[in-house]
Formats: sequence, C-alpha cells, structure tokens
Amino acid sequence: MHLSEDFPEDLPAGLPKAELHLHIEGTLEPESAFALAARNGVELPYADAEELREAYRFGDLQSFLDLYYALMAVLRTADDFTELADAYLARAAAQGVRHAEIFFDPQAHTARGVPVGTVIEGLAGALDRSEERHGVTTQLIMCFLRDRPAESAMETLDAAKPCLHHIVGIGLDSAEAGHPPAAFREVYAEAEALGLRKVAHAGEEGPPSYIREALDVLGVERVDHGLRAMEDPELVERLVRERVPLTVCPLSNVRLRAVDALADHPLKAMMEAGLLVTVNSDDPAYFGGYAGDNFRAVREALGLDDHHLRELARNSFRAAFLDHDEARRARYLAEVDAHTSGRAGGPSR
Repeated sequence: MHLSEDFPEDLPAGLPKAELHLHIEGTLEPESAFALAARNGVELPYADAEELREAYRFGDLQSFLDLYYALMAVLRTADDFTELADAYLARAAAQGVRHAEIFFDPQAHTARGVPVGTVIEGLAGALDRSEERHGVTTQLIMCFLRDRPAESAMETLDAAKPCLHHIVGIGLDSAEAGHPPAAFREVYAEAEALGLRKVAHAGEEGPPSYIREALDVLGVERVDHGLRAMEDPELVERLVRERVPLTVCPLSNVRLRAVDALADHPLKAMMEAGLLVTVNSDDPAYFGGYAGDNFRAVREALGLDDHHLRELARNSFRAAFLDHDEARRARYLAEVDAHTSGRAGGPSR
C-alpha cells in the first residue's frame, strides 16, 4: 500500500515541487506490468498482480535490480513507453509535481532488441504533451548502466544522437559498489561536447570518494543520492559552498537498506548543514510511494515542519535544469510561496 492511501490530503500532497530523481522504468506498477505482458505476449512468472507486488519486497539493491530488469521485458513498443510515462505523469501531477526530469535506461532495452530510438520516441510521445495534459513540464535524462563497460555507454550515446533534441542530459545509475564514476570520463566528456547536462548516482552504496569523482572527473552538476557525503565534513563543506544539489530518495533509501529506518535518515541533518537537498521518489512503484508520499513520510518520521517542506520544494526548483527559462523557475518558486502563505512560518524570502 502506498503512503498516499494512509495519510490525509495536506501540505505535502499539494505543495508544488519538481521531481529530479525518477527512473521511468521504476514506475511500472504490477497491474500495468500484467496488462503490457498480455498485450505483448510476455509470460510473467507470477500468478497475478498481487503476487508480483509481494515480489517487490526485496532486501538489497541487487535483488531489486534483478526484478527491475526482468520486468522490463514487457516494454516492447513506442506505445508501451508512452503509456508508462503518461501514467507516471498523471500520478505525479496528483501529488503536486509541476516539473519532472525523468531518467531512462536505454541499455536495458537495447539489450533486449528494442532500439534506442523506439524508447526515446515513445517517452517523448508522453512528455511532449505533458504540460497540456497534466500541467507538468518535463525533461529527459539518458542514464548509463555503470555495471556495464564504458564502451557500451559510448555506443549508446552514439546511437541516441539522432534523438538528442528530446534529451537534456545524461546520468549514471545501477549497481554502484565497485563501479567508480571515473570509468566513464570519456563518455561524459563527449556528452559535454554535445551540450548535454550531467548528473550521476554517487554516495548511496558507494563511498564519499565516488561523489568527489563524479564532481571532479565527470563534472556533474547534480549528485543523485549523495547520502554518504555526510561521512566527510570537508566534502559537505564543498557541496555547500558550490551549491551542488543532491537528489535524495528517502523511501528508496530505506527499502534498499541505505538507512535502517526512515527515522534514521540524514535528510534533516543535511538541510541543517546547508546542503541543497531535494526529495524524490526514485522507483516509486517498487519503493512504496511517489513524490508527495516521500514528502509526507519524512515529515512524519523526521518531524519536519512547514518551513522544512517549503525549503525542500524551493530547492527542487532551484536545482532543476531550467536555466533556459528563468521566468518559469521564478513562477514555480512563487507557486510554492503562494501555496504555503498563511501557514506557520509564512512565505519564504
């Protein structure tokens, strides 16, 4: 059961926010997986959606990834990707998301014989009409699987070049331990030459040194997760000084054992340290909640007040790749203040 079914509608639900760490493949709900499997003639090793939902109870990152990649077999056509993205955008809009920067993993699909162009054009079919249909502006970030060779990432980047008008940036995800960012130096240099923005997962499973590598070797502008920065005071000082955003995913961190319990999550300490931290859902179908659910959960578990939630929402728009449209960023920030004016603490300044 998602947290949205357990908590009443309140500030976290409607608070305008941007989602900056969302894997579109991780929005595949069990019911949708079965519907797509039936449409595409894919046999799933589960009796029904409820049995599949039970399988979503995994113990670590690798067991999650094994299921995650196996279920991608149901995604075959451009229409499948359009449907997947449109369903996410509808849910996100209902939880206050006004802007979403969406990750996708092309290598997980090309390895199954699905061309990268099919994936991108399918996702674009939903994203291009998202603002009109859902009131959510969008951008698309192509991620590389770090547990595959860097040569594969470069080949994927080359294959995607005809579709780069749909893509704002690149990222690095999948199993982090033992796969340092520096291996992808040349891929990130090529992406920069192509004018793409750069992010990377670092500091979830991997040590603080991976965050430093992502910054210094890959030149990333945002760090996805970044929890383990808190183990390195000098790194925290640098992240604060350079205003490097961290896209934290609280419910995901608990499900994947990055933290033992939500009450132990360092989010509040990160905010108090001055880090530009944001709250996101990661793979919400698997981790028990979408963006608003994560906001509700940290409010309850960490004792966050309206001021904290407002600052997290403002951070999300500050960290978004909206440099091309600062007027839009300003409008979104104004929406946050308008939504929270009159509540405890008043509008932020």
